[in-house]
Amino acid sequence: MKRPDFMALALKEAQAAALRGEVPVGAVIVSGDTVVASAGNRTRELADPTAHAEMLAIRAACQKLSSERLTGHDLYVTLEPCAMCAGAISFARLRRLYFGAADEKGGAVVNGVRFFASPTCHHTPDIYPGMAEADAALLLKEFFRERREP
Repeated sequence: MKRPDFMALALKEAQAAALRGEVPVGAVIVSGDTVVASAGNRTRELADPTAHAEMLAIRAACQKLSSERLTGHDLYVTLEPCAMCAGAISFARLRRLYFGAADEKGGAVVNGVRFFASPTCHHTPDIYPGMAEADAALLLKEFFRERREP
């Protein structure tokens, strides 16, 4: 049996976010072959600067599992997490982080502060950057190009 393409599901969440006028970022949390939670950005809709796709997916997964820890779970996200999301990933004790496009301006995993390399980081997931990177980057570029052009 073929394993589900979790990054494709994250990309669908990102596309749905774009249709809502949100920055197109999507996230999926899985355990084995089972999706536990998924979300897309909702910062504008909820008037909440913390409503990033990763944060919403982590909150939903923790609530579903009645636990503040997601040990043994993996996160797929279309864009390199920011410092806030990297902190939440660490505190949730996610096992693995797969992400698509790198974020030179706001990323905090392979760019910027490199949160997981900090000596004060509580937990570092296994990190797999660049998954479906071209698709994720194209979605973001098209989204912002449409907003710049009259």
